[in-house]
Amino acid sequence: MAEKLDILAFAAHPDDVELSCSGTLMKHIALGKKVGVIDLTQGELGSRGTVETRYAEAKDASNVMGIHVRENLKMADGFFENNEENKIKIIQMIRKYRPEIVLANAIEDRHPDHGRGAKLVSDACFYAGLRKIETSIDSVKQDAHRPKAVYHYIQDHYIKPDFVVDVTEYTDRKLEAIKAYKSQFYDPNSKEPQTPISGEEFFEFILGRMMQFGRPIGVRYAEGFTVEREPGVRDLTDLI
Repeated sequence: MAEKLDILAFAAHPDDVELSCSGTLMKHIALGKKVGVIDLTQGELGSRGTVETRYAEAKDASNVMGIHVRENLKMADGFFENNEENKIKIIQMIRKYRPEIVLANAIEDRHPDHGRGAKLVSDACFYAGLRKIETSIDSVKQDAHRPKAVYHYIQDHYIKPDFVVDVTEYTDRKLEAIKAYKSQFYDPNSKEPQTPISGEEFFEFILGRMMQFGRPIGVRYAEGFTVEREPGVRDLTDLI
């Protein structure tokens, strides 16, 4: 049986998690939580690099973050649909790892895969709790499991966050995890085509967004999330 995880982050593409919520994942790993990442696609439509390089880069980034599990569902980059087949693939992962919290793509964004992936994962989290939907892995029947919460990390487009997480201490490692994707981001020696994320200034954007999220709570860098339902707190001192 797979190790139970506390947090399972889903991403439409390899590097979505690193760009948007890797600081949060690393912070929770340091707190003793078990964390995994599931990439929906192999990023095969990316203008730079190859599927093979993306796998190698994802492995390097995973090592930087220190996550416990990473899998790829090999859905069609750019063309995956919110259909039964893909819901079942995600349900299998939710039931396999039984997370308390699921993180998913932004509810809407510049890349159409992000919003579509967000809805697909959200739907699957609900259906994973229905025992009459039967799934198995390697002929072993799975039990129903519904995560307690689904939170959506914020990506390229600005969305007002419902809460933010102070990740100041993990910012350098976050940048290291992002830069593990050497084919995708700034490399002065690269002969690959330029893209909206391949310029050196893109890292300024990442840091600027993190500063924007950190300023309201009085910290240097934070990551932002939106919620599907109101979160509860045990006492007011949980809020800052």
